Amino acid sequence: MSNVNLNSTPQSGSFAAQLDLRYPIVQGPMNGASPIELVTQVCNAGGLGSFAAALLSPAAIIEAVKKIRTLTTRPFNVNLLILETRQPAEAEIALAEKLLLPFRDALGLGLATRPQKFSENFEEQLAALLEAAPPVVSFTFGILSADTVAQFHAKGSKVIGTATTVAEAVAWEQVGADFVCLQGSEAGGHRATFLGDIEQSSVGLMTLIPQAAAAVKVPLIAAGGIMDGRGIAAALLLGAQAAQLGTAFLACPESGIAPAWRAQLAVARDDSTRLTRSFSGRHARGITNTYTEQMAPHESALPVYPVQNALTGEIRQTAAKLNRPEFMSLWAGQGVAMARPMPAAELIATLAAELKVPHAINY
Repeated sequence: MSNVNLNSTPQSGSFAAQLDLRYPIVQGPMNGASPIELVTQVCNAGGLGSFAAALLSPAAIIEAVKKIRTLTTRPFNVNLLILETRQPAEAEIALAEKLLLPFRDALGLGLATRPQKFSENFEEQLAALLEAAPPVVSFTFGILSADTVAQFHAKGSKVIGTATTVAEAVAWEQVGADFVCLQGSEAGGHRATFLGDIEQSSVGLMTLIPQAAAAVKVPLIAAGGIMDGRGIAAALLLGAQAAQLGTAFLACPESGIAPAWRAQLAVARDDSTRLTRSFSGRHARGITNTYTEQMAPHESALPVYPVQNALTGEIRQTAAKLNRPEFMSLWAGQGVAMARPMPAAELIATLAAELKVPHAINY
């Protein structure tokens, strides 16, 4: 690895060079926590900002891309979750509603109204994203067909596929993805696993990067637990060409997260997070609280994403409004205790300075 250049100037043909980025830094897409202001501030500061569009209607996706283009001339990324239409059994939903009722009562909500739909239609979202044709698109929870990847290429969009194992990285390379984002087990938010068992696929980032680098030729983006220049430098030394940070950007004022969530980030420790599927029906890493502890014994009986996610939506939203973090989904990675509250542009500049002069970092 002695040929790795840790300076901030992109090497020819690298991930940063292909996208004309000043720094090999990606702000991770976070549904509900990566608004347009955060995305564009990161882009204008020299990194790749990522807009999470999974919760938006097709029309809203097109409008969001238009707005981003008015606020930055730099490349940006739009992320979607690859979802199949789910038809859960009535008994499964009824059990989930019964388990959630005590939390609804605690928030003064009473009986739930069944959602009209559990998520947006992915195929319709995909068509909208193709129409909008942002410079970069990324996908999580599944894999696109080679034909769909080729359609994005024809529109001028680079494609990032998210992987949690070497096999998933290889699969994305085989369908023509331009880059693969490796999600280590340290990462906050939802696990991206689409091949095999999610728990077995929770591979640590430091072991995942070199193995994936040996198996694929496409540039790799490392994600999971990276909070400063040291982490970025380590990822580059191990074989990645860029680092994606999510939790680090949660602490930025532009993330727009609820005050209760922000307050919990400030007091979190190294062992404050755990994987849970109790909020959404899919394993995700977040700060432990009363809800995750009380729902832990029932996790295996809950509906899969996006059904459980829709059923808990009103609980999470109301808890945020009432400043009740004990009932909120407080997504965060294992590096949360190292979060540094500062504007996004300042964070990019800080990370770049630490990366350029690694010996200046306080190890």
